[in-house]
Amino acid sequence: MEKLIAQVTEALSRGGPVLWIIAGLSVITLALILWKIWRLIWIGVWGGTDTDPAIQAWIAGDWVGAQTLLRGARGLRGRIARVAMTIRRDPALTEPHAREEITRLAMGELRDAREGLRALDLIATIAPLLGLFGTVLGMIEAFQALQGAGSQADPGILAGGIWEALLTTAAGMGVAIPAAMASAWFEGVVDRVQAEMEDTATRIFTRGPEQGG
Repeated sequence: MEKLIAQVTEALSRGGPVLWIIAGLSVITLALILWKIWRLIWIGVWGGTDTDPAIQAWIAGDWVGAQTLLRGARGLRGRIARVAMTIRRDPALTEPHAREEITRLAMGELRDAREGLRALDLIATIAPLLGLFGTVLGMIEAFQALQGAGSQADPGILAGGIWEALLTTAAGMGVAIPAAMASAWFEGVVDRVQAEMEDTATRIFTRGPEQGG
C-alpha cells in the first residue's frame, strides 16, 4: 500500500500542479456520482411499482382504494399520483389551477432530481482542458530544456519530458469520460421519470371519479 501511494505521489509530482488539480477533480467526481445515486434512491426515482394499480382504481372511481394503494408510497411517481388525486378532488380549485399546482410540485421534484448534474457537466468540460493546459506547459518546459542544452541535448531527456507532460492530458480525459457518462445516465433517468410523471398526471386529470370513470 505504501509503495502504491509513493508511486501515485511521484506521478502527481511529475505532472505538476495541474495534475494535482485534476486528481482533486477525480475525487470530487467520484463523490458526486456516489452522492447522486444515493440521492436518486432517497427521493424514490426507482420506486413506484404500485402506481399503475392505484391509477386504475382511480379511473374506476375507487378513490379510497387508490389512496390505500398509494399510502406510504416512497416512489416519486407514487407521490405525484397521490398529490394529483388529492388536488383533483379539491372543490376549491378549478381544473386549470389544479394543473398549475401539480405542475409546480412536479417541477420542484424534478429540480431535486437534477441537482448536481451541472457540476458533473462542468467537470466533464474543464478536466480535458486542464489536461491540455498542463501538457502545453510541460511541452514548453521540455523544449526550453532542449534549447538550453544546445548541441549536447539528450533525446532521452526530451522524450521523458514529453511523456511526463502528456500525463495531464491522459488524466484529464480519464476524469472527463466517467463524469460525462454519469451525467448522461442521470439525465436519462430524470427524463424517464419526468415522462412517467407527466403520464401519471395526465391519466389522473383526464379520467377519474369526476368524469364518471
